[in-house]
Amino acid sequence: MTVHTHQIAAAPRLHWRRKFFYRLQKPGIYLILGLLALAILLPIASLVITSLKKDDEYLSYPIVWFPAVPQWHNYQLATTVFPFIKYVGNSLLLAFVFSVLTVGSSAMAGFAFSRLQSQRRQRLFSIVIALLMIPNIVFVIPQFVIFARVGLTNTYWPWVLWGVTGSPFHIFLFRQFFSSIPKELEEAAEIDGASIWRMFWQIFLPNAKPVIATSYMLNFIWVWGDWFTPLIYLSDNNTTLAVKLSRAYVNSQGFTLTTVALAGSVLYTIPILILFFVGQKQIVENAVTSGLKG
Repeated sequence: MTVHTHQIAAAPRLHWRRKFFYRLQKPGIYLILGLLALAILLPIASLVITSLKKDDEYLSYPIVWFPAVPQWHNYQLATTVFPFIKYVGNSLLLAFVFSVLTVGSSAMAGFAFSRLQSQRRQRLFSIVIALLMIPNIVFVIPQFVIFARVGLTNTYWPWVLWGVTGSPFHIFLFRQFFSSIPKELEEAAEIDGASIWRMFWQIFLPNAKPVIATSYMLNFIWVWGDWFTPLIYLSDNNTTLAVKLSRAYVNSQGFTLTTVALAGSVLYTIPILILFFVGQKQIVENAVTSGLKG
């Protein structure tokens, strides 16, 4: 094979270019990630800063970027205008119960679709996948009519029943994870005489901690941040913090206490931030293991 001299001369230049672009690659990635982080953090910083302003500073023009004197009493007002702790408890209870039930039922269904042999397993799983394509808003009126007729409105029973029936997305999530576990592990458990339930509770579920944490957090955040469902199902006394925040911060003339409402919004985000920082390791582990094929 003949090698031309100009090809030999071009090889070092090509190598130098690749090396140059490789060196630029890391700073470029960090720059993009930094800009994305800035775009996410700026609204949060604006929320916190504005919650420390007076109402006249919030409404002033030209814009007052920072408060002359931080109004920390806005946070005190945010928790005393209405029974703040009571509605925090309502939201925490509802989110906790729904998340635990949804994770448990979805894990069992995902295990069944992954490991139990049945002729109609694929058909049933296709129905579950099809449910992912239907918007939740389609079910709102039929479900409300059913729960109203059986007397379950203004109670937390709808969330309990929704949790018991599982979620199509989380069933899919668990099914994919359980499918990645080597079959040799299941066969070894069968040789030791383990039943299906024992394999599920002692082998598969302990190995699914990243998926459990991710599923729990997603369900918790959905219930915690849901405004529409509690609004139509629950009375003012039993409703969640999300609904109460949207209409509680008004003065005697009916005007919104904007900076106090923003202070309440900051407090509203704290449980989610705590949950994220506690479970972020499991989320990252789930993101890594979800790409592996067993």
